[in-house]
Amino acid sequence: MKIFRFTPILLILFIAGWSCSPNARNSFPDNNALSQTPFVPTDNGYKLVWMDSFDGTKLDTTKWSLRGLGSRRIGYNDSSMVKVENGNLLLMYDIKGDSILGAMIGSEGKFETTYGYFECRAELQKSVGPWAAFWMQSPKISEGRDPAEYGVEMDIFEYFNELGPDTLSHALHWAYGPEMQSVGPLKSGLKGLDKGFHTFGFEWTEKNYAFYIDGLKFFEVNEGISKIDQYIILSMEIRDKLEGFKKAVAPDTFKIDYVKVYKK
Repeated sequence: MKIFRFTPILLILFIAGWSCSPNARNSFPDNNALSQTPFVPTDNGYKLVWMDSFDGTKLDTTKWSLRGLGSRRIGYNDSSMVKVENGNLLLMYDIKGDSILGAMIGSEGKFETTYGYFECRAELQKSVGPWAAFWMQSPKISEGRDPAEYGVEMDIFEYFNELGPDTLSHALHWAYGPEMQSVGPLKSGLKGLDKGFHTFGFEWTEKNYAFYIDGLKFFEVNEGISKIDQYIILSMEIRDKLEGFKKAVAPDTFKIDYVKVYKK
């Protein structure tokens, strides 16, 4: 048997060469879930308390508001980028004239809650550049540092296509400002994530958070626990630099079939 020995210099070059390889981003496993047993909220003591299946032809303003209209990074959130049709919510990215347009809706002031299981079924955007996001926010997050008292930005998922078509990112942020605290990004790998609809779930309890894709648990976190009411946000996000759109294809769409909230 041949035994290969690396000098320190060769070892550094080997590691650097692997990490810079064009295929490095695609070396993620097909499925890195913690459990291969699907989580069913109603089998775990949860009851459905709130949902929107986006029936009809316009956004239900008893549940949602257009959010952040106007300037957003190097583009704009625009009401024309939000549509409801064929039983789906469409949050779109497009370029009109010299303007880059995105979309965001939120349940602030209309549905806010503490703890539960939050799920959306959605089809993700196709191109690199804009990114789909499903998240929760606190109305008090900028007022202090304690996540229990002031809340947490809960990035249930963000889909950065440049990480690879089968990779999803999750994160938590609190104490906005120079001393901001974060967990993540945590990266989930699931083969076929870029094709068709998938469910994206998030369990928030008094003790921890858990992140799910298609019912499979990928991460569990027990720090930065918010203990106050927070609201839901769905968005098609815009980059902060123009170079981030070099590979983008406009228009592009984040398509949501439903949002459901379960509580015990």
